[in-house]
Amino acid sequence: MNYEDIKIGDKAAIEKTFTSEDVFTFSEVSADINPLHLDEEYAKNSLFGKRIVHGMLTASLISAVLGTKLPGENTLYLSQSLKFTHPVYIGDHCVAEVEVISKREDKKMLTLKTTVTTNNGDTEVVVGEAIVKKM
Repeated sequence: MNYEDIKIGDKAAIEKTFTSEDVFTFSEVSADINPLHLDEEYAKNSLFGKRIVHGMLTASLISAVLGTKLPGENTLYLSQSLKFTHPVYIGDHCVAEVEVISKREDKKMLTLKTTVTTNNGDTEVVVGEAIVKKM
């Protein structure tokens, strides 16, 4: 996709259901071994009552959308704000969506609204804004 073809209001999304294996793999790669993500007994006594998916693993779906769909290849990810608004549990089906909210023509930069939802879009679990440059 060329920068010129991108319009304000354009949207793209990606979906994923997070498994226990995803959480363990992310824990190994990231070195985040918080028992809230890995230990069912520990998590049972937490605020959440069971294990939760790492917030950053959930947010990584946003990067997947930006790099593969909108704006796609040759995108430089410059910044991202994130607010984690609800836990994601193992087995939850997530949808990450980005929406173009502004363009900066002189630098071929885009600002995108970023969201991750569960429960068929009823629950926002991550909200934020990304700035990218289309190369």
